[in-house]
Amino acid sequence: MRIKSKNIPDYFEVRGEVYLSKEVFKQLNKEREAIGEETYANARNTASGTVKMQDSTEVARRKLNCYLYYLLGEKNDVETHSEAIKKLESWGLQISPTYRLCKNIDDVLTYIQEWEKKRLDLPLDTDGVVIKVNSLEQQERLGFTAKSPRWAISYKYKAESISTKLNAITYQVGRTGAVTPVAELEPVFLAGTTVKRASLHNANEIARLDLRIGDYVFVEKGGEIIPKVTGVDLVKRNPKNKSVQYITTCPECKSILIRKEGEANHYCLNEKGCPPQIKGKIEHFIQRKAMDIDSLGEQTIRQLFELGFVKSPADLFYLTKDQLLKLEKVKDKSAENMLAGIDQSKNQPFENVLFGIGIRYVGKTVAEKLARHFKNMDALANATYEQLLEAPEVGEKIAQSVVAFFKEKDNLIEIDRLKRAGLCFESTLKEPEKVSNVLEGKSFLISGVFQNYERDQLKDIIIAHGGKVLSSISGKLDFLIAGENMGPAKREKAEKLEIPIISESEFDVMLKK
Repeated sequence: MRIKSKNIPDYFEVRGEVYLSKEVFKQLNKEREAIGEETYANARNTASGTVKMQDSTEVARRKLNCYLYYLLGEKNDVETHSEAIKKLESWGLQISPTYRLCKNIDDVLTYIQEWEKKRLDLPLDTDGVVIKVNSLEQQERLGFTAKSPRWAISYKYKAESISTKLNAITYQVGRTGAVTPVAELEPVFLAGTTVKRASLHNANEIARLDLRIGDYVFVEKGGEIIPKVTGVDLVKRNPKNKSVQYITTCPECKSILIRKEGEANHYCLNEKGCPPQIKGKIEHFIQRKAMDIDSLGEQTIRQLFELGFVKSPADLFYLTKDQLLKLEKVKDKSAENMLAGIDQSKNQPFENVLFGIGIRYVGKTVAEKLARHFKNMDALANATYEQLLEAPEVGEKIAQSVVAFFKEKDNLIEIDRLKRAGLCFESTLKEPEKVSNVLEGKSFLISGVFQNYERDQLKDIIIAHGGKVLSSISGKLDFLIAGENMGPAKREKAEKLEIPIISESEFDVMLKK
């Protein structure tokens, strides 16, 4: 991007949002349809996934764009937000042309009303308007809450809702065996995209809506992104339509489904023989937070499984070049890159391996806690239920799951094969050096994005000062440290349990005390 002005400070910071235009998103899905691959769900998630990709050629091909909306720095010579925006424009940086300086609340309301329809013509999807205090001095005085600045507020437009026919309900099986019902809809154009499917979550939701095949249902997009069925148009209901009977057998392997007491989901327990569960476990194993095998992908895993080359994560480490060359569109260089990526993944630390093998209820944070506590795979595998409960973050459900996992003969064989392949089974995690006891006896949960800390850095600081870091909200939690973009569900649960929600700056004050 060419800078038009020479009058720029030596150091300044700009913030904005990366986006994938509706036009480019539509073209990407056309290309995927042409080669028989599953289309992307929405532009926002696709943009987020693209940013994380390591293949620079593919990232460039996707033509990401951005709008900048905030200028920071000590020598910018501006007193208002609008002046800062104009300065960014004068430097040749890309600003959304939709901004407007309003003199009073009537101007704001007029702007909101004007853009309710005009926003649909923008090159990206948006679900609202952000109203900001213009004076930077007033912004500084107003400061921040735990979740957001006090000098800005968002106005969300009512989600567009439309009625369409429910043609069928299909069922998807995830890697844990959870079965998710999906509404197959008469295609309808909604909030910028054509909607054909929407998740129905579980049997309880189907019963709550009293769904019947052939019904006309109301559909809207949560946050203008995820399609959801919100109700039934009873005026259009055919009285001959019969209530949906939830399936009793797995749609993939025909095993009997189980619904555990206290859980909303139905499960297929045939984890060793149900194809989507097997493929899902391998896809989980190669993801960025686990083994980070970027040279592989969902379609490659599908082909490897269908050809019988890979039926468990350990099989990946015994693949040959000849086998990879039998995949569609894979030539010598691609095969070599795949093998190199698989070999490189052997350098991933023990906690990543532990997360990757997919023990139920063992997420990334719990895997780190277990790795730090037990030091190696053998110690973890031989740990008793009581010993597991002594580890940080481990409750009865996790302890039972870990014990059950290591009792399975097939799982022990898989672990042995991974060990022989050369994966890391020893932890290199060390407790941060003790600095003080100022947080002794206090537990914290970290959520959101922070200005001055990485989340892992915050965890180490808490531990170094005698505190504990938890991975979920419960009555045991003392403080929730909230950054930007914290999930609303966590906030709601914390407020319900009357757990104090503190900001990054309030945490700093706590440390100093």
